[in-house]
Amino acid sequence: MALFLEESLYRGLQWAVFEPNDEPLWSAIRLNVGSFMQALFQKQAFQGQTPDEAYLVKCDSETTTQTGDPSTSRKSPGRTEYDAITLERGVTYDPAFEAWAASVWAVGAGLGAEVSLASFRKDILLDFFNEAGQKVISYKIFRCWVSEYQALPDLDANANAVAIQHIKLENEGWERDTSVTEPPEPSFTSTHA
Repeated sequence: MALFLEESLYRGLQWAVFEPNDEPLWSAIRLNVGSFMQALFQKQAFQGQTPDEAYLVKCDSETTTQTGDPSTSRKSPGRTEYDAITLERGVTYDPAFEAWAASVWAVGAGLGAEVSLASFRKDILLDFFNEAGQKVISYKIFRCWVSEYQALPDLDANANAVAIQHIKLENEGWERDTSVTEPPEPSFTSTHA
């Protein structure tokens, strides 16, 4: 649970890194983190009968320090955030991928159902195929993890594939594999009688 909270707060507060370090920011952080913690409390993720007994959100001049000019916005060059990749209705033949995707942490799943986010991020390949079954494009997705996953029930006892209804991949970047090129279209010749 501690790892889940740490990773969720780290990812959910990335927007705050380049904001001025002052009371409006602290108030926004308290509101965002408080809403997140309240949602977990309502799902019985914490001990305690009331939110005050279950958790504390504190972000103010006591918990933060001023470094440099708080009114100056700073941003690193390049892209600092990538949108999640959502895929629908796919198939995988890799049981390790299925186990990884199905290990999405569920609030209230019980002791022992937690996922270690330290080993949860993986680099994966995402391949797309045409109707003839030929690979036409491929992407390398870096340090991704599954935030949502829904598999379809297996309707064929003899099949070794897993049908995926919906999967959402959070990630830290991607690049197209340029070594994969689209296969040439077949040419048809007509014969005249």
